[in-house]
Amino acid sequence: MTSIKEFVSVYEKFAPKKLIMGGDPTGLHFGHPDQEITKVMTTLDVRPEVVDEAVARGVDFILAHHPPIFKPAKTLVEDDPQNHMYAQLIRHNIGVYASHTNLDVVAGGMNDWLADALDLTNLQILSPTYQADQYKLVVYVPQEASDQVLSACHDKGAGQVGDFYQDVSTSIPALGRFTPKAGAKPAIGQVDQAEEVQEDRLEVLVDEDDLDQVILALLEAHPYEEPVYDVFKLEGNCKSQGIGRVGDLSQVMTLEDLLAHIKKSFDLQGLRYVQVPNTKQKTFQKIAICGGDGSSFIQDAINSGADAYITGDVYYHTAHDLQAAGLTVIDPGHHIEAICIPKLAQKVQEWIQAYKWPIQVVQSQVNTEPFEFYTK
Repeated sequence: MTSIKEFVSVYEKFAPKKLIMGGDPTGLHFGHPDQEITKVMTTLDVRPEVVDEAVARGVDFILAHHPPIFKPAKTLVEDDPQNHMYAQLIRHNIGVYASHTNLDVVAGGMNDWLADALDLTNLQILSPTYQADQYKLVVYVPQEASDQVLSACHDKGAGQVGDFYQDVSTSIPALGRFTPKAGAKPAIGQVDQAEEVQEDRLEVLVDEDDLDQVILALLEAHPYEEPVYDVFKLEGNCKSQGIGRVGDLSQVMTLEDLLAHIKKSFDLQGLRYVQVPNTKQKTFQKIAICGGDGSSFIQDAINSGADAYITGDVYYHTAHDLQAAGLTVIDPGHHIEAICIPKLAQKVQEWIQAYKWPIQVVQSQVNTEPFEFYTK
């Protein structure tokens, strides 16, 4: 059996909630944490037709990028299509977890997927949104208990090194010596008798936000009555993550070539762009990209020195401002984020294999792009 709680615990190791940007309703929207799940469907949006698809395919858990509930419902009367969709989810006992800005921000998530689709290299963060000091946690553990203590620490976020490595630790053999005194309840040895124990010195890296809960987990898992541990702040060692990416195309492109490259990479019918006046001969190589509506990060794109900024939902007056600022902007639409459907399914399949979960994963086949393009 795999519960929603177990699934979410693993998922949030990949895209932790600490990365959520202000007020974003990321998390479990429907279902009970203890509910068993057997079939997971990945999707960009949770719309009525997507819920109908889930019901028809026997899905009991939806992993979505966009939250189904952005604003509280004032009533639950079902003549409202949104309320009817909520009722369908509850009737059919379908859990829904939405991973929005944490998936946008996390390394190896949405914006890296979009950048990879364009074959961008030398990637950097467009706009940092999360930064935390890092610490080295050191503890001495009897060798036979090392695995359980490390596992407890890793479960709470310890051992993240860089963007793409987790569960990292170092073990150094050590010889522990102690003499329990009257009143002690030693896990090893006897009161008033000197004891020597083969121990491991365990070292793990811990982010500032995770430090308290990692230490609590360590103390609960450690067999000693009085565990000895040290915490060292790593000066100048901060972990940053953020929204959007900036990178280089494999070759210099004209605007026409760049537009064709984007259109092909995301299988688009069409796309909009804002061209700066008197720059028809301009070439492009350094590109900034932000999935969804990235209008809040336009100044970051300008500051990055990017030749062009790719993002969705560009407004009319914003386009005028961009022309005046001298930044070419390409709007391929919000729906390019549908790249998350196969990418999330691949992640879930990896976890199914790693944790021996008795569940299936399927990808939504419903096209939730609301816009169509007249091309005749």
